[in-house]
Amino acid sequence: MEKWFLKNKRGDASALADALQISPVLAKILINRDVNTEELARTYLEGNMQGLHAPELLKDCVKAADIVKKKVIEKKFIRIIGDYDCDGICATFILWSVLTELGAHVDYCLPHRIKDGYGLNISMIEDAVRDGVDTIVTCDNGIAAIEQIAFAKEQGLTVIVTDHHEVPFVELDNERRFQLPAAVAIVNMKQEDDTYPFKGICGAVTAWKLGQVLLGNEHPVIKALIPYAALATVCDVMDLMDENRVLVKEGLRILNTCPPVGLEALIRVYELKDKAVSAYHLGFLLGPCLNATGRLETAEYALKLLTMTEPEQALVYAYELKSLNDTRKNLTLQNTEKAIAELKAAGHDEDKVIVMYLPECHESLAGIIAGRIREACHRPTLVFTKAEEGVKASGRSMECYDMFTELSACKDLFTKFGGHKMAAGLSMAREEDIEELRKRLCEQCTLEKEDFVEKVHIDVAMPMSMASLQLAKELECLEPFGNGNPKPLLAEKNLLLTNGQLLGQKGNAARFTVKSSDGSTHQVVYFGNLQIFHDFLEEKYGPGASDKLYRYTCAFPINMIYTLQVNTYQMRESLQIQMKYYC
Repeated sequence: MEKWFLKNKRGDASALADALQISPVLAKILINRDVNTEELARTYLEGNMQGLHAPELLKDCVKAADIVKKKVIEKKFIRIIGDYDCDGICATFILWSVLTELGAHVDYCLPHRIKDGYGLNISMIEDAVRDGVDTIVTCDNGIAAIEQIAFAKEQGLTVIVTDHHEVPFVELDNERRFQLPAAVAIVNMKQEDDTYPFKGICGAVTAWKLGQVLLGNEHPVIKALIPYAALATVCDVMDLMDENRVLVKEGLRILNTCPPVGLEALIRVYELKDKAVSAYHLGFLLGPCLNATGRLETAEYALKLLTMTEPEQALVYAYELKSLNDTRKNLTLQNTEKAIAELKAAGHDEDKVIVMYLPECHESLAGIIAGRIREACHRPTLVFTKAEEGVKASGRSMECYDMFTELSACKDLFTKFGGHKMAAGLSMAREEDIEELRKRLCEQCTLEKEDFVEKVHIDVAMPMSMASLQLAKELECLEPFGNGNPKPLLAEKNLLLTNGQLLGQKGNAARFTVKSSDGSTHQVVYFGNLQIFHDFLEEKYGPGASDKLYRYTCAFPINMIYTLQVNTYQMRESLQIQMKYYC
């Protein structure tokens, strides 16, 4: 069972509400999210593209742009090397579009997940030399490619790195010493001496920032590329704060008014054309389609879709991507169920750090499965699969566990390694070292028992009688919702659950009637796991309680965390209260 916490940060909600002409509820939510002054709140609610940080503040961004411009003038062959996930695909497309607009002699290369692995490798550099490439520009990778870039330099290549991953380091005499590749310019806000004001941008936004310097902030190509920066931001699970929030907001505006051909095809495939595309759709529908190609085929298939200008042709590609993603989802479900069963059978489901080996699993699914296991067991998780040479793993972490730092202490076991606090990838030469890694990670882990309990942070304790369609609409101004900016959670104690009705053909959702202590009644919908909810009722109120709820009038006391949303049906709007947690 999760642990509930009520946020209660200091601030004058009444004064903020009066100054901005908003409700005290919205003002309190803003204060609890550290948006606690009128100036901050106006920027948060009304912020626009003019409020973005200047790209020139990124270390080496101007230097990299100057080198690229010189190479374009000299007609040198430039190759962009990206990554096979949504962030890497969008970053590559952004740089390719910018350099094409500049008139560069440019092409791109995305690594094959199985044949090449993540980022730069020696064979890709050899290919570049053979093809007559003069300059390599990386995006969403390169910061950890120390040996590879040294080799490229020996071959006479110019290498520019644009990346957002953590800089590798070694510990010497209790001092962290960072190791940078020998590129002529490194654009990565995670560098120790980089003073860029916001460290949370993804690889595609980093590439877009370089594009701003190359073409200018107001160039139509730069504006047209915002949806790709927004899509990558959501799919790479960046915090939707600061300039990320502004970029995603603007990206969604463009997608809902005049989307580019390739993304419009995906919107049509998912029947979203007449609906408001949200950050949810980016993260759970459109983005995974691009990711699926890098997982099960080649990511260049997804990149091809983004370059298309003919709607009908793009639609064919979009349907193919959706089909691939559907296949990926089925494989993920099967492997996740198998993995959790194996974990429990082996007694490793309560290890401080879960290290799982699935030799028969397609290696491209490891990261998603690691995320599912982390959600189920609430523990940092690494999932290994068999690779062409040794084994490979993808890891997913929690806020209280810095996976990159913890793995850095074990990198003598790795042949390749990179990532950041919340996610990492690595390769090892021998299967036998998986157990050694498990042992080391668990022994050095300092997490305590309470760290493994899911923590739910309530924005405002509020009786349901205060809920209204007007308030639900007002809370929409906090969008886009996502990592770092979740949908507001409201809560009320001592409700009475009086009756219920199963919804849908499969009965996998429900509508409940609840009564507040003030006597008011409310309709609440629930889309979570009904079996677990029924087990909760049976345990708390006796055998047959769940059946009773759907057949008779009951009075089951319950505490509830809920959200508000605007439900639109046949052009009519209504308030929908959705139960998220209960106890």
